[in-house]
Amino acid sequence: MDSLKSLAPASVWGYFEEICQVPRPSKKEEKIVAFLLDFAKKHNLDAKSDAVGNVVIRKPASPGKENAPTVVLQSHVDMVCEKNRETVHDFEKDSIRPYIDGEWVTAEGTTLGADDGIGIAAELAVLTDDTLVHGPVECLFTVDEETGLTGAEAIQPGFISGKILLNLDSEDEGELFIGCCGGIDTIARFTYQPAGIPEGTFALKASVKGLQGGHSGDDIHRGRGNANKILNRILWRIDAKYEMWLADFNGGNLRNAIPREAEAVFLVPNKFKENVTADFNVFRSEVEAELSLTDPGFKLTLESTEMPESVIDQSTKTKLLNALYACPHGVIAMSFRMPGMVETSTNLASVKFLDNNIIEVTTSQRSDLDSSKCDVKDMVSSVFTLIGAEVKSGDGYPGWTPNPQSEIMNITKSAYSRLFGVEPIVRSIHAGLECGLFLQKYPALDMISFGPTLRGVHSPDEKIEIKSVQKFWDLLAEVLKTLSEK
Repeated sequence: MDSLKSLAPASVWGYFEEICQVPRPSKKEEKIVAFLLDFAKKHNLDAKSDAVGNVVIRKPASPGKENAPTVVLQSHVDMVCEKNRETVHDFEKDSIRPYIDGEWVTAEGTTLGADDGIGIAAELAVLTDDTLVHGPVECLFTVDEETGLTGAEAIQPGFISGKILLNLDSEDEGELFIGCCGGIDTIARFTYQPAGIPEGTFALKASVKGLQGGHSGDDIHRGRGNANKILNRILWRIDAKYEMWLADFNGGNLRNAIPREAEAVFLVPNKFKENVTADFNVFRSEVEAELSLTDPGFKLTLESTEMPESVIDQSTKTKLLNALYACPHGVIAMSFRMPGMVETSTNLASVKFLDNNIIEVTTSQRSDLDSSKCDVKDMVSSVFTLIGAEVKSGDGYPGWTPNPQSEIMNITKSAYSRLFGVEPIVRSIHAGLECGLFLQKYPALDMISFGPTLRGVHSPDEKIEIKSVQKFWDLLAEVLKTLSEK
């Protein structure tokens, strides 16, 4: 496997390769926090960590730039841990295995962690590059961005001192982000009664695989299949046409990832086995045609399986299938304030059969408008309330309202045009960034977000475009130099 250090800029890719060796699942970031503190000590840089694990490392200004404004560079240290079902990987112990694939860097069977490992790497490169010209720099590394933004939420006033913040957690080179949506999670739980195996039945396992999945914010408008919705759709159809018993349903993993895989075990009367198989084949062809342009890798399989020990009671089965069918997923509304942007969406993220006869359905809602975010949250809640589920929503996180008068936006936009001869796109992003939470503690912050091009984020298809990393680094260096002259 070629070393990523063969790529340019070598310092950024070298640090990214090092970071890939450090396990860093959300809520279990102790190893990467220790890595960062050791890094600061090794390079004689001032560093501190707070009670939840956020780290700030400070680098003095270049000679003669001591009076320039302090700039905060920020990225999150945790990563989404998704793998293909056949991949053997323990995210708490094993290293990510990145490799060069043409014009991209990707990983073997898992998420790459470029979200936001490339941001971490860029910060480390800034901290150690003595050729850069900059004022005082504070590198802020936050924990638990992917599963609740609790690191950003826990930051206390005084932890950072800069009033300009560059968020290095965006995924489209050539685009500058000055706003993001807010979000909230909604989880439904209900119980079932185990029932005995009915006589004269046959056990089948249906599996949905090969979907792209992706980020439930950035990719929600791309028309990609949701494994939970697809699998439930055929189960609902079989249940409506034949008598069917459900033993298990397991789909999706993370609230902020569009589910790529799902499988279910169910029983049908022996006399209908061939009919069910034929119906599955028809359904497969229908969905393949529907997803031919957006998810050409879609696969639906049906196979015989061992008879389960029990099935769920028929009443709960009916409620579950109907609720999953009725539960909205995807884009709810497009923005009229920023044409072409998604305003409101919801993700049917996971369906799990847990211990103690509990079924748990996890969803997440996003919107630029707080009222719309609450509206779609209530829409989802009402579906599961109708079947008697216990429905709870978290506190959510705030959006980041765009500031068209932002000074750092104008500086970054001009720097991009000088470097590359074209104007960047300035827009808001339909994903949750930590910037909205920073504003609650530091209302005077002037912020912008930019980064290299990533695709397939939050899925094992995650990849980062090699050439975009050089442009990302050049822009970061140019913005720091420009700010040092203020």
